[in-house]
Amino acid sequence: MKMSASQKGLFIAILAFIMAFAIYFLFLKKKNDYLVDNPTPNTYYFKINNGGEIVIAGGQSVKVNLKNGKNNIAVFNEQKKRLYDSSFDVSSVRGLLNIAHQDYYVNRQYYGYGLNKDSLIMSMNKVIIDGKPYHSDVKHYNKLYIEDFYYNVNEDYDAVIKNIQKIESRTKIFRKQDFIDYYKENINL
Repeated sequence: MKMSASQKGLFIAILAFIMAFAIYFLFLKKKNDYLVDNPTPNTYYFKINNGGEIVIAGGQSVKVNLKNGKNNIAVFNEQKKRLYDSSFDVSSVRGLLNIAHQDYYVNRQYYGYGLNKDSLIMSMNKVIIDGKPYHSDVKHYNKLYIEDFYYNVNEDYDAVIKNIQKIESRTKIFRKQDFIDYYKENINL
C-alpha cells in the first residue's frame, strides 16, 4: 500500500510529537523528590510511616517516598536510641526532611532582562548568619519538614531561563554553609 503525501505528513508530525515528548520526559523534566538530609557528621537511623529502617550518614541526602497528607518519622542516633518521633504534613510535590534540625536557607534568585539585581537585593530584608548580615530574598528554617522551594539541596539553579522578557524567580534550599558559599560566589555585595 502506497502512502499519500498527506498521510506521510501526518506520520512525520506524529513521530515528531512523540520524539518531542520523549526528549522532554527523558532529559528536560524536573524531578520532584522528597529528601531526608543530614548536614552533620553524625549518622542517623529513621523510619517513615512505620516502614523499614533507613540509615543516613553525615553529609548525605536520601530520597524517600512520602504521601500527601500526614506522615510520621521516628529518628534514632548511632546507638539506635530513639531521639524523637514526630508527624508532619506534606502538601507539595517536593520537600526536605531536616532530621538533625539544622539551619537551612531558602533563597529566591531573580531572572529577567534589564534587572538591576544589586538594588533589588539591597531592598530585601537581610538575614544574620553567625553575626554577619546577608542581603538577599532569603528565609531561614530549622523545622523538621520544609517544602517552600523549587530546587532541592541536591540541585543547582538553572543556568539559563528560557523566558527573560519578564522578571521571574526561582527558590532553592541550601544548607547553612552551602548558602554562605553561594552568597560569596554569586551575590556578595
